Amino acid sequence: MNACFDSILHRDPRVLAFGEDVGKLGDVNQGFAGLQAKYGEARVSDTGIREATIIGQAIGLALRGLRPIAEIQYLDYILYAIQILSDDLASLHWRTKGGQKAPVIIRTRGHRLEGVWHSGSPMAGVLHLLRGLHILVPRNMTQAAGFYNTLLKSDEPGLVVEVLNGYRVKERLPDNLAEFTVPLGVPEVIRAGDDLTLVTYGATCRIVMDAADLLSRSGIEAEVIDVQSLMPFDLHGRILESLKKTSRIIFIDEDVPGGATAYMLQEVLEKQGGYFWLDSPPRTLPAQPHRPAYGSDGDYWSKPNVETVFEAAYEMMHEVEPERWPVFYK
Repeated sequence: MNACFDSILHRDPRVLAFGEDVGKLGDVNQGFAGLQAKYGEARVSDTGIREATIIGQAIGLALRGLRPIAEIQYLDYILYAIQILSDDLASLHWRTKGGQKAPVIIRTRGHRLEGVWHSGSPMAGVLHLLRGLHILVPRNMTQAAGFYNTLLKSDEPGLVVEVLNGYRVKERLPDNLAEFTVPLGVPEVIRAGDDLTLVTYGATCRIVMDAADLLSRSGIEAEVIDVQSLMPFDLHGRILESLKKTSRIIFIDEDVPGGATAYMLQEVLEKQGGYFWLDSPPRTLPAQPHRPAYGSDGDYWSKPNVETVFEAAYEMMHEVEPERWPVFYK
C-alpha cells in the first residue's frame, strides 16, 4: 500500500491524503509511512478525531477539483460520518442533476481483528445508506491498489475497505503498480469447482478458500467467487454463470444475518434470475447477530470460520447424495 500511495502522489499533484495518524505516523498500518516527509504536510496530513469533519473536508476539496483520499481509521468508525456521507456525498450527483461532482475516495480498514470496536462489519448499513458511492471490498492489498487506481480515473466517489488481516500477508509486488486497475462490478473466480458455488468478499475469502481445500479432500469441489465490488454488483452476471454450472450456492460474509449476504442473495436469485437454476435451497452464512466477542478468539466464535463454512457446504451436498456424504457430526 505504501508503494501504491507513493506512486499515486507522485503522478497526480491533485491528490492529497489526510486522516487520524496519516501524516506523521503514516497511518496505523504504515500505508503512508514516510510520505509526509517526501510530499509535504499540505498533501499528507493529520486530522483530529472527528470523522464527520474529515469527510466534510474531503467533499469541499473534491468539489474544487482536488482528489482527496480521506481516511477513516476503522470501518466501525464510518458510523460517525454516515450522515455526511449519505446526505452530502452519496446523493450529490443525483440531487444536482449531474451538475456537481465530488470524487472523494474514502479509505478505511476493517473486519477481523480483536474486540468490539475494531472488528465490526456494518456492510448492510453502508450498502443501503450510501447508494451513490462505489462500495469496494478487496480481499488483499494488491486488489486494493488496483481499485485506488481505478477510482482515480473516474469522477465518482468510492469507499475502499481494506482487510485488516491482509497487512500481515506477504504479496508479490506488481511491476505495474502505478498503472494496473481492477474493474468495478466484476467478481473474480478464485477457485474453480463444479459441485457448489461459494460467494464471498474481503476477509472471508481466505476462510472460504481454506474451507474449499478441506471440502476437496471430501470429494466436494467448490467454486469460490470473490465479489470484490458490492456496489456496483456483478454487472455481467458472472455469479449466475457459476450457479448454472453448480446449481447450488452459499453466500458468506461477516455482516449480521439479513445484511450483505441477503443483499447478495437478492441480487443473484431475483435480479439475475438465479432462482431458476437452483437444485438445492440457497443459504446465507453471515456472522452472529451481535458485535464480535472481545478476545483473541472472539472473531472465531462470532463470525464464519473454516469449520462452519465446511459444515454448511457439506450439509448441502449431504442433501444431494446422503450415502456419498454422510453426516457424522450433530
